[in-house]
Amino acid sequence: MVKNISPFRFGQIVDSSEFTNRHHEISLFEANLFSANNLIIMSPRRYGKSSLVKQFVLKNKYNTSIIHCMIDLFSIQNEEEFYQVLSQELIKSSSGKLDEWLNNAKIFFKQLVPRISIGTDPLTDFSVSFDMKEIKKHKTEVLDLPEVIAQKNNKKVIVYIDEFQNIRSFDNSLEFQRLLRSVWQKHKNVSYCLYGSKRHMMREIFEQTDKPFYRFGSQYTLGRIETVYWEKFISEKFEQTNKSIDSKLVIEIVSKMENHPHYVQQLAHFVWSFSGKKVTDDVIDYALKFMLTSNSSFFLKIIEDLSKTQINLLKAISNGEIQLTSSKIMHDYNIGTPRNILKNKKILEGKDIIDITKDKILFVDPLFELWFRKTVL
Repeated sequence: MVKNISPFRFGQIVDSSEFTNRHHEISLFEANLFSANNLIIMSPRRYGKSSLVKQFVLKNKYNTSIIHCMIDLFSIQNEEEFYQVLSQELIKSSSGKLDEWLNNAKIFFKQLVPRISIGTDPLTDFSVSFDMKEIKKHKTEVLDLPEVIAQKNNKKVIVYIDEFQNIRSFDNSLEFQRLLRSVWQKHKNVSYCLYGSKRHMMREIFEQTDKPFYRFGSQYTLGRIETVYWEKFISEKFEQTNKSIDSKLVIEIVSKMENHPHYVQQLAHFVWSFSGKKVTDDVIDYALKFMLTSNSSFFLKIIEDLSKTQINLLKAISNGEIQLTSSKIMHDYNIGTPRNILKNKKILEGKDIIDITKDKILFVDPLFELWFRKTVL
């Protein structure tokens, strides 16, 4: 590890050296996906879902009995793009050689004739496309491709799809979901790991009894990382870069960011950057003020886009109020009727400002909550 470069990473998919804990989740992946069962992962943004999937794939990259295929729906706009990207990534995952990609693209399909495009760098400029009129006639041939590849290679295939909730924005989304479910549920040698950061949208897809993907697989909600793991991780990173930090200050960093994976790494990064050989309380305070100031214009924009009653509802939540529909709370905070409260909770959840669980409501972003308390309250 380079001594003058921060050992803390945030805002990107991290590799093994920056990854901490998630031992239980890795075991959960193994128990489900190795057995051709499906797994649904939910959590707010920046909890490390993509990094977790990457770690699982890296851990098993030498297992020659498994083919891993990773897809991100973030920029996929419609059903046709989905078929093209799915085919492209599956073909690339089926082999590590370009000539085999070209051959596989021909032998994997019976009805469709894929068009192959190769740029200067085949690893990044390899793409597959189809005649749209033909693909509408033979959609299931693309959706069956994971099972076809598994059988032809005598291997298990695991398909990982990030931001899966985005299929709700496709035209005729329910019809598309029904088609996906009807095909994928027949696959014997394929596991699907579907995950997304819009929890309310993911719940609509997988938890409503009238939706096609109801009970499609085991569901798991990715939580925040426990302090004991952060304490070891942060202390070791400081030590490896010739800096020291007392355990109580590590706990303070974790506590201020409420164990949130992204923000603990971010605050630890700035504490590391602003400290000398030894971390002090003043450095933590300075780093936190720096983060708050740096994000203030962004946080102010969030507030400007909210109604007065929504801001008042956030005040109640920030103050730890639980009985939001009680007469006293509704009066004291001026948050409207129970119907208004329900509506505004859904809006705030949809904007990724709050996370509603069975027993409590949390701010998704602990830094925004700190700013809100200092600035608005």
